Amino acid sequence: MPRFDIVGQLGSLRRYARSLTRDSAEAEDLVHDALVRAYERRGTFRSGGNLRAWLLSIVHNAFVDGLRSRKSEAARVEQAGYLADASMQAPQEHSVRLAQVREAFFKLPEEQRSALHLVAIEGLTYSQAAEASGVPLGTLMSRIGRARAALREMEDKLPARSNSHLRIVGGP
Repeated sequence: MPRFDIVGQLGSLRRYARSLTRDSAEAEDLVHDALVRAYERRGTFRSGGNLRAWLLSIVHNAFVDGLRSRKSEAARVEQAGYLADASMQAPQEHSVRLAQVREAFFKLPEEQRSALHLVAIEGLTYSQAAEASGVPLGTLMSRIGRARAALREMEDKLPARSNSHLRIVGGP
């Protein structure tokens, strides 16, 4: 039985789970469930294989399974997440911009958001991300392309940033 460095993978697993669920508590539950599954199925891990990609695929599959069994709950959680995000006051312009990017990212369909997260945030190769998602490489690449196009379209729809609220005040 191979020895696993699970602790070294927790950061990636938590980030990916947070990206999928959009909720910190639910993400922790998802990581826990995935780690239980990984432990139960540790015999299926190929010696010399990519542990991180294997664990991320288990997180992905646990999320999809949960999504299928709890669609109405997921809809309520998503609505609560949007309300909480909308009520937060951003103290600086970059915080506002980050919130806009985050909101646009979370508006992407789950499969596009998942694919983009694995490649852009977790740094997996396209083939590793395709394996983790359980889809063909071409499908993953198509999802990433559509996600990027959707984000560009959302960016184009944002009002042009203007500094008209700023004015120069003369001194003595």
